[in-house]
This record gives sequence, structure tokens and C-alpha cells, in this order.
Amino acid sequence: MSFCIFVGPTLRQEEIRRICDADCRPPASQGDVYQASRRRVTAIGIIDGFFSGSPSVWHKEILWALSQGIPVFGSASMGALRAAELHRFGVRGVGRIFEAFRDGTLEDDDEVAVVHGPAELGFLPVSEPMVNIRATLARAEADGVLSAAGRRSLESVGKSLFYPHRSWPALAERAPAGGVGDAELEALLRWLPQGRVDQKREDALAMLAAMQETTARPATPIVDWRFEWTHFWSEMVEPLARDAGARDDSGIERQRGILEELRLEGGGLYGRIRSGALLRLLAERVDRAREPEAGPQAILAALSALRQARELLTRSDLDSWLARNGLDEKSLERLLRSQVRLEEIARSSAPALERYLLDELRLSGDYERLAARAERKHRALLARGPADLGIPAQGPSAFELRVWHFSQRLRQPMPDDMKLFARELGFEKLADFDSALFREWIYFRAITQKSLGKTTEAPREKL
Repeated sequence: MSFCIFVGPTLRQEEIRRICDADCRPPASQGDVYQASRRRVTAIGIIDGFFSGSPSVWHKEILWALSQGIPVFGSASMGALRAAELHRFGVRGVGRIFEAFRDGTLEDDDEVAVVHGPAELGFLPVSEPMVNIRATLARAEADGVLSAAGRRSLESVGKSLFYPHRSWPALAERAPAGGVGDAELEALLRWLPQGRVDQKREDALAMLAAMQETTARPATPIVDWRFEWTHFWSEMVEPLARDAGARDDSGIERQRGILEELRLEGGGLYGRIRSGALLRLLAERVDRAREPEAGPQAILAALSALRQARELLTRSDLDSWLARNGLDEKSLERLLRSQVRLEEIARSSAPALERYLLDELRLSGDYERLAARAERKHRALLARGPADLGIPAQGPSAFELRVWHFSQRLRQPMPDDMKLFARELGFEKLADFDSALFREWIYFRAITQKSLGKTTEAPREKL
């Protein structure tokens, strides 16, 4: 079990690690939750977050984490704010501060704001958050140290201070001007060392307990909404994904060397690889607005197709291939998800895609050859007569046609999953593929018979 927890002045990282297995990160800023979700952590907890000097953690990235099945918890400070804003979408808010923002008792962000030291000093707080002042004054009233009027006066004094200037000495200095009597103030100051309430700390500890309790009985968070991939989301995550790849890949120079070798192979191979890569890029950028879901079955089917295509028959074959191609299980899953998304887009775009396929054939120089062959086949089929060109009961079966096509025409093994093979070739159904094979069989018989009428050598027409 591994949590990713964003924390700064509210709790020390050492305290958290004594309680649970956690990857403690500095206060969250924009992009941090997205990056954590890419690491597939067990759960994400937001306690502290930056709001000045760097962009704050974005609501959209929290929704992204939830859409990926990662529970997100929030409490105490920035976490309480974001949880109150997003609890309807599945963020688990914990603690009194979260409840106050959720219920509208508190509304201002400055209630949780503090000034703190740098990371080297453990984000040591140097001001007192208003939520702690309120909780402490409420306890002082409950303990009989303050009157209700005194509590209200001190709350007003504290709220009037700019958040970096909030502290108990500053509050005491301004208390007489706020109408608090000397005796009441002196009683508060004597009580304060043992009576002070750190509400942010208490809420943060409660969140850690809730995270442990919830993830002890793991269940995918129920998300009854669909994540919308927008232009602004792409603008944020694409640079983050590139930066993460550069940081995580120790073999970046090796990858550059591989691409250099590709370019030196000449335009033919590079052009084909570039076209496929460009299609993947456009699929990632443009069509994510509807984010086709790559479920477990689709991922397994893509893995099966990959293993068959690359002849990775055993687990050791697959592991060796992963090592040779600079992949691990996580990056393999990313590749398979990308492939599933690409195939789904290709299937849903099939009618529109046909025009672009023809354009690519014209540019590649293959259009004229294939157009001439299609015309010859059309004439041969017309010569056979206007009969239905479906597979007749008296002719070869669909299985026999497949065996003939793969063994005699393509000279390669027949794939295990014929439906998947047909879909990858752009046939809507396997029956459409079989009908195409039957037309090819008729044409091949016609040109064979025509050729045998002139010579004893079978035709060698290039398919």
C-alpha cells in the first residue's frame, strides 16, 4: 500500500511515515496531482497546497485522478477547500474544517492560509491560521476562560488581520482595542500554552486514519460522471507528460540514437513510421474529447495480438522483447492502451477514413497498381454472371477460403483471432472478410484458367 500525500506546514513528513506507508510530497501545486495519478498510487491525500507564487492545484486534475480509479482525500488546508468544492464528484473530505467549508459556515480561503518557511526547514509555520484561532477560542469559551462576547471580539480581531500577520502575540496586542478586558485576556494567555487547538493538525491525522480504513477494503471509487478532455486540459498535461518522460527515462540518449538510425535508413521507412506516429499523436490530442475507454478485455486482446504478431509465445519471450525494446509492464500497458484507443478511433471513423486511405495510396504510388487490379477483378466477376457473390453452399467453406488465402496467397500462418484480424484490416464483420476472400478466389481461378489456356505456368500476378 502506498499513499501520495501532499503536506507542508500542517504535519511533518516524519510523522506521516510513522503512521502509514506514504510518499510525502511538498504542498500541492498545479500538475502535482496529475503526476501522482500517473504513478498509479493507492490513494492521494491533499493536506497543504500552494496558492501564492505558483498556480494552485487544479480541480480538473483531481477529477482526472478520480476517473482513473484513484481515491482522493482532502483535509485541513488546501485539501479541505478542494474537497468541499468537489465532494459531490467523489473526493473524500475529512475533518471539521472541510465540514465548515462544505456547509458554508466558512467561505474565505484565508481561513486556512499561513506563511511558512522553506522546505529545508520543514515548511515551519510562522503565522497562525484563522481556523486554529477559531477552534482555540471556542475551546477557551467552553473551558470558562472566555465569555461569549470575548470570544466573538477576539475572532473579529483575528479576522481583521492580514493572514501573514496572524499570531497570538498580534492578537493579544490588539485585543484591548477590540473590547476585551485585561483580566479576560490575561486568563486566556495563561491557559493558551496547554489549551491551544491545532485544528488543521487534528483534521490531517483524521484524514490519514480515513485513508487507511478505506483502502484496507479496496474498492474502485464510484464515478457516475464522464471526464471531459478539453483543450485547456491538453495544454496543461502535455508538457507535464513530456517532462516526466524526460526525467523518468534514463536511456533518453539511446532513444535519440535509435531515431537517428531510423532517419539514416532513408525516406521510405521513416515516412511510414512517421505517418503512424502522427496518427497516434492526433488520436491522443484531438479525439480524447470522448476518451474511448480501454477496458481490461480490450487490453488483453491488444496484448494477444502483439504477442502473435511478434511471435512472443512464452512469458520469457515477452520479457525478453520488453527488455530489448526499452519497456516495462507499466509502459507496455500505456502502449497497449494507446493501441486500443487508436483502433477504436479507426473503427468509429471508418467511413471518413476511406478517403484519406485513397489519398495515402496516391502519395505512396500504390494507387494505380491497386486500381488496375480492382478493375481486372471487377471484369472477371462480371464475366461470371450477375449471381450473388456470397459464399455458395456448393463452393469452398469460409474456413477453406481462409486456409487457401493464408497458406497459398500470403504464405503465413493463419491468425488465432480471425475476427480481430479482419477488424484490423478495416472489415466491419468477419463475414465481410470471408466474402472478399470468395471474390479473390473467383478472380484467382479465372486468371489461373486463362493463363493455363496459354501456358502451363500458373500466373504470377503480384497481389
